[in-house]
Amino acid sequence: MEFLANLSLEPWQIGLVIVAGIAAGGINAVVGSGTLITFPALVAFGVPPVVSTMSNAVGLIPGNIASSLGYREELRGQWKRILGFVPASLLGSLTGAYLLLHLPEDAFETIVPVLLVVALIMVVGQPYLSRYLKNRSLRRAEAAGVEHRAASVGDRLSTGRYIAVLIVVFLTAIYGGYFAAAQGIILIALLGLLLPDDLQRLNGLKNVLVLVVNTVSASTYIIVGHDRINWIAVVCIAIGSMIGGYFGARVGRKFSPVLLRAVIVVLGLVAIWRILTL
Repeated sequence: MEFLANLSLEPWQIGLVIVAGIAAGGINAVVGSGTLITFPALVAFGVPPVVSTMSNAVGLIPGNIASSLGYREELRGQWKRILGFVPASLLGSLTGAYLLLHLPEDAFETIVPVLLVVALIMVVGQPYLSRYLKNRSLRRAEAAGVEHRAASVGDRLSTGRYIAVLIVVFLTAIYGGYFAAAQGIILIALLGLLLPDDLQRLNGLKNVLVLVVNTVSASTYIIVGHDRINWIAVVCIAIGSMIGGYFGARVGRKFSPVLLRAVIVVLGLVAIWRILTL
C-alpha cells in the first residue's frame, strides 16, 4: 500500500507534470533529453526513480509520434534505410528494458554523464570530422583516378560503415530502453559522424528511431511491470508531450545547423547537471 501511495499526484502536481510534458515533447522533437525535465519532476513529487522512468517512456510516445510526423518532409527518401535500422533499435530497446527491470535503480547515475560528455564532444567536433572524412575520400578518389561526387541520400553505405551504424543504433537503443534521457543527443551525434546527410534529415531519422525504442520499451514495461507505472503521470506527460512534440518539430525544422548544434550542446550540459544533482 505504501508503494501505491507513491503513485498519487496532487492537482497542482498534475498541472506541473503536464507543463513538463509540453517542454519535454518540444525538446525531444528538436534534439532529445526531454526526459531530463519530466523525470526529475516526478522524482521531486515522490515517484520512485524506476517508476518515473517507466512512466516517462509510456507517456512520451504521443510526443515521439507528433515530432516524427512533424519531420515527414525530412524523412522523404530515408524510409529504406530506416527499415534497415529498425531491427537494431528493437533488439537494443528490449535489452535496455530488461536491464532497467533487473539492475539497481541508481546505476545510470554513473554511466549517463560520461555518455553525455562524449556525445557533446562529438556534436561539437562533427563538422570538422565530417570535413576531414570528405577531404580524405576526395584524395583517395583522385589517387585512384575516379571522379569524386558528393554523397547523397541515395548512396549506398560501405559494408563497414553500415555495420558501424547498426552497432551505434543498437547500443543507443540499449541506453534508451534503460533510461531514455538524452538518447536523442547521443544518437544524432553518432549518426552525424557516420551518415552522409545534413543535420535536419538526421534529426528526422533520430526521431523515428527514438519512437521505435520508446514504443518497444514502453510495451515491455506495460506487459512486465504494469503495476509499477504511474498512470496519472503517463496521461499528463502524454497530453503535454503531444502538444510539445508538434510545435517543437515546427520550430526545430527551421533551425540552422549551427543553431541546432548549439541547442544540442546547451541541453546536453543541462542534462548532465540534472543527473548529477538528482
